[in-house]
Amino acid sequence: MEIQRQSKQQQQEFALASITELASSSTTSSCSRSQSVPVTARFSADNGVAELRFNRDSDDSITVDVKTARIFKLGPLQSVCITEASDADSSKEKYSTGVNFQFRNEEESGAFHCAFEQWKKEVTVQGALLPNGPVMACKSKFDDKIEPSSAKMYFHYYGQLLHQQNMLQDYVRTGTYYAAVIENRADFFGRVVVDVGAGSGILSLFAAQAGAKHVYAIEASEMAEYARKLIAGNPSLGERITVIKGKVEEVELPEKADILISEPMGTLLVNERMLESYVIARDRFLGPNGKMFPTVGRIHMAPFSDEYLFVEIANKALFWQQQSYYGVDLTPLHGSAFGGYFSQPVVDAFDPRLLVAPTICHVLDFTEIKALYSNLGCIVGYCTPERSFASKAFRFFLMSDSCPFLPDEVTALTFLGSTHQNFSLFFLQEEDLYEIDIPLKFIASVGTRIHGLACWFDVLFNGRQVFVLIFIPLFYTVQRWLTTAPGAPTTHWYQLRCVLSQPLYVMAGQEITGQLRMVAHNAQSYTIYLTLSAKMWGPGAEQGGILQTSSCKLDLKEPYYRMSQPQAYAMAQDQQPHQLIHSQDIQIQATDDLEEPELIQPPPQNLEGQLQ
Repeated sequence: MEIQRQSKQQQQEFALASITELASSSTTSSCSRSQSVPVTARFSADNGVAELRFNRDSDDSITVDVKTARIFKLGPLQSVCITEASDADSSKEKYSTGVNFQFRNEEESGAFHCAFEQWKKEVTVQGALLPNGPVMACKSKFDDKIEPSSAKMYFHYYGQLLHQQNMLQDYVRTGTYYAAVIENRADFFGRVVVDVGAGSGILSLFAAQAGAKHVYAIEASEMAEYARKLIAGNPSLGERITVIKGKVEEVELPEKADILISEPMGTLLVNERMLESYVIARDRFLGPNGKMFPTVGRIHMAPFSDEYLFVEIANKALFWQQQSYYGVDLTPLHGSAFGGYFSQPVVDAFDPRLLVAPTICHVLDFTEIKALYSNLGCIVGYCTPERSFASKAFRFFLMSDSCPFLPDEVTALTFLGSTHQNFSLFFLQEEDLYEIDIPLKFIASVGTRIHGLACWFDVLFNGRQVFVLIFIPLFYTVQRWLTTAPGAPTTHWYQLRCVLSQPLYVMAGQEITGQLRMVAHNAQSYTIYLTLSAKMWGPGAEQGGILQTSSCKLDLKEPYYRMSQPQAYAMAQDQQPHQLIHSQDIQIQATDDLEEPELIQPPPQNLEGQLQ
């Protein structure tokens, strides 16, 4: 078998105390070799084939293929190697070759078995099925899709304590994770937990506090060493935590996990592309009916109007309008500079009253449910018999009164009636994150200039808790949301706004349509394509047609970090406070912890008359 990855050592040799060759299956006899000459076991990669050779001298040896060999420990110093083979004549039955060998001490025995496991891994072919799922032997899936320079900078950044401190001091983030774990002790107590991208190891320590049986903290950056220090400094918890340095696409674990916990969210939820590693960890490590913290992620979107921001960005290009800058005319580059500034998404905290329409959301379910059926405005989720609703704690929604078909595998359904048509949902595979298309449809709540699309995200930790009533254990769901919404306590993620270089003019009640398309690239981020259109308004609008369209292309990797605190925007003189317009967003599960942001408020009499 050809080796897909070269070993650091082309051969390794271990001294043995004795070798005994076992007889083939056709006999029961055995023969012992004389021990007058030293014997060895040597691993080698001759001619691209990994072999283990038991040598008495240069002319007398037993060779086995590492690929098919299996080694069993019979005692502290004694082991046996069995390898299956077959004669060239297919009519003859297969037989096994066996070698019983003994070491001089336990240290040499342990070193040999570790070497055998390493050589065994190195002859794994691409796509071979291992206990934790398929791996790429030559290059991991991560290496195939991410350019090395980006990965180097990424792991260097997260390998520094100052950046870990920045995240730890985001008390909304850290406190929500702590509450989600501690409030759901029943999910963690006595369970095996895998912390994906463990960083400082704080989430692993939370899981241990909740009573986890064992926690495997996987971290690819140099922060793994700091995590070991921190965990060793908390010995009562650290004895149940193992730090593993490596990528989730490459490492192997000795057992399946009951729970995955991670903080894979970046700006706009998907930046840095760690969600893909989170999904890969699910497929490789999570056992049947396992849980994921977080469980669901949602990207929220709404058009906004912010004249101050638009002018600020446009004015940055004024420098290039100089016709005599030290005698040089800069104006030929003004158009390019103007477009460049508008290609940067803006990361900051903004006043939710800048939103000019109810929000919509796009939902990513990180857990593995078999399928989603969508047709003619009807969205139906279902579970197959082997995956119960209780294990996933998930509700499904019927979006309209018509549902043309249902799969045969349906065992149970929960419907929540609604007339809204603005909820998109799918169940996540890694490849689904390579390109994300979100259709947009809004109804303007006020006549204004639309300067772009505002976005933020939240994630759901969907667990369960136990209480005992007359010696009967009862379970109930404990939900905890982590939100980055405008108006909510600010997090280190802030919010994100895509600003159009050409604003749209809309009237109250006018329909706004478009598309948000995000395409992943190898710098661990996304290219964003945004299009917004205002449909015709007034007489003749029933014939349809687009009145105006504006679009932009942005690089999520290179945002404009404005990060100012929300400013107080004075209400226009003709505006009066009135009851909040309810968001079009449909909740996955009802919760009192998450509130929708306010909107720019028009006069109630005008809006109500136009929307009827």
